[in-house]
Amino acid sequence: MKAYQIQAGAGIAGLERVERQSEDPGASEIRVRVDAAALNHRDLSFARGQFYSRPGYPIIPLVDGYGEVIAVGEAVTRFKAGDRVITSYYPRWIDGALSPSKTAVSFGAQFDGTLAEEIVASEEAFVLAPRSLDAITAATLPCAGVTAWNALFVAGAVKPGGSVLLLGTGGVSLWALQLARAAGVFTIVTSSQDEKLERAHLLGASATINYRTTPEWENEVLRLTEGAGVDVVVEVGGEGTLARSLKAAGPSGTIVVIGRVSGGGGVSIEPGALIGGAKRLVGITAGSRAMLEQLVRFVDVNKIHPAVDKVFPFGEAPSAYEYLAGGRHFGKVVIDMRA
Repeated sequence: MKAYQIQAGAGIAGLERVERQSEDPGASEIRVRVDAAALNHRDLSFARGQFYSRPGYPIIPLVDGYGEVIAVGEAVTRFKAGDRVITSYYPRWIDGALSPSKTAVSFGAQFDGTLAEEIVASEEAFVLAPRSLDAITAATLPCAGVTAWNALFVAGAVKPGGSVLLLGTGGVSLWALQLARAAGVFTIVTSSQDEKLERAHLLGASATINYRTTPEWENEVLRLTEGAGVDVVVEVGGEGTLARSLKAAGPSGTIVVIGRVSGGGGVSIEPGALIGGAKRLVGITAGSRAMLEQLVRFVDVNKIHPAVDKVFPFGEAPSAYEYLAGGRHFGKVVIDMRA
């Protein structure tokens, strides 16, 4: 079968197209023909050698994947041949609270991922794909989709009528925008580009802020919420934005930290910023299989179609990596394995 492999730290230039032997599924495994795979910033981090517990040998990258079950092991009970499935970010995190053992491994980081014509893994590592989505859009759920779900409705516990601040227009932020809008939540989106803010409005953003022209954007958040601040901040910036996010959150608000795309060398947080407003600062990593199943149902009921920026054919996978690294995207970057 056709596949790409990469060794952590080799950089995008280390992405190598290879031929791999097809595998038969074990007793509790399924074999899936992969139709689409989506890229995430974690895949760039792996290529740069910045990911945790990385193996010392090349593996097939990417965690996001959609495909059709083409063979099942003799003990498999959850799927049958012909089922449309997507990967679950952490195969061992089925439900309940996070633990080190549940999040020790994931596709495309500690073992082979989805940038291949086929994948064989435990039946526990997949869920049925949304009926309402095609291959390209369904492939975006396992990482960005479930992370947004966790940030909003699990860690953030936002309710209909609540408010959320979304930093930037990457995959997680736009997923969160579409989920929040469907749930009746007031949404504020930031970006440095007016064009992207206009597109965010079209996706349902209640308000937008250009953080280049409004560098003290936390004050604009307070103005837009009549001084109340937001209930939840989906914080993807990290060191460069966290202090402002704390100010933008209202009393008892939650800042859900999921990334650090702004870089930086650390941040100093004044304890009073948390204590005075009884605010919560919580970090998350993707989500459980149960969360992913909840997301699938929500997507089907609300007919949500994830924002996809650009689709690359399988043979141009390195260009997809470069495009994501360039930060020009609005939504997800997907590789069509059939093209």
